[in-house]
Amino acid sequence: MIRVVLDANQFVSALLKGDSNPARILNLVEANQIRLLMSEAIIAEITAVLHYPKIVQRHGKDDIFLNLLLKRLRSVSLITPGTLQLVVIKEDPEDNRYLECAREGKADFIVSGDHHLTDLKAIQGIPIVTPQAFLKIIQDKL
Repeated sequence: MIRVVLDANQFVSALLKGDSNPARILNLVEANQIRLLMSEAIIAEITAVLHYPKIVQRHGKDDIFLNLLLKRLRSVSLITPGTLQLVVIKEDPEDNRYLECAREGKADFIVSGDHHLTDLKAIQGIPIVTPQAFLKIIQDKL
């Protein structure tokens, strides 16, 4: 099964727009067609971002909904140990957590719109692609 790491903004995009490419990717996770990889650091970032006041204002969801969403994400994900430490992205060191998770979980792809990640193009053979590119690549593999 294809293993994928999504950056936090993909979860926000999926929540804000149910027909977006990130939402389509999460639908594939829900349908057990691809495996989502996450670490505790990624879950913490998703939690924080979904609770930013400007993001809450846009999605309009309460804490109960967000907690259930995060619980559901945990249940459909493979949680990596979070012990690997990489220093690859110096401009935004927090983005290294996605690289670490991908390496620990033996990801096939990292999906991101963040230029700090996409500019790398790959990390040790793991392609870093946009949601649109990911969906195009895997369409024939599902």
